[in-house]
Amino acid sequence: MANILILFTSLILSIGNPSAKMKEKLQENKVTTYYLIRHAEKDRTQAGNRDPLLNEQGQKRAQKWAEVMKDVDFDAIYSTNYKRTIETAKPLAKLKELEVLNYDPRNLYNEDFKKATSGKTVLVVGHSNTTPHFANAILGEKRYQDIDDKENGALFIVQVQPDGSATCQVLYIN
Repeated sequence: MANILILFTSLILSIGNPSAKMKEKLQENKVTTYYLIRHAEKDRTQAGNRDPLLNEQGQKRAQKWAEVMKDVDFDAIYSTNYKRTIETAKPLAKLKELEVLNYDPRNLYNEDFKKATSGKTVLVVGHSNTTPHFANAILGEKRYQDIDDKENGALFIVQVQPDGSATCQVLYIN
């Protein structure tokens, strides 16, 4: 009788606490949504600075991105390891109480990244060339060209269905 009681208790506890494999399977069956943006306006006053901060307008845009996306339930926020991209991500990360994670722009949408973000809603902050290339990598086709250097308000929303099919829409935020 005691063995049956222990078995029953274990069964009940395991139902309430799904295993890591079960959690992974549940994530695989969900839509994955990527919000891809370019960093906000950078400080161009220091010629030759390869890692500038945002200028005043860029800081305002970073705050605006946080306002625009405040109702999105993000699971993760990624940025390249540059001051301007991290500064763009920070207001939203602070609002959502998330850490800004780094990704390598030379190795977009690799298997590790796919696995880590499967079934989640993710913001990725990049650059005029990496943002459209990231969207293309997810879509599996070359649909988008580099963003004009003066454009900082493009938002690519890419959704990947559980069957692997993907769609993208591009919005422009002033």
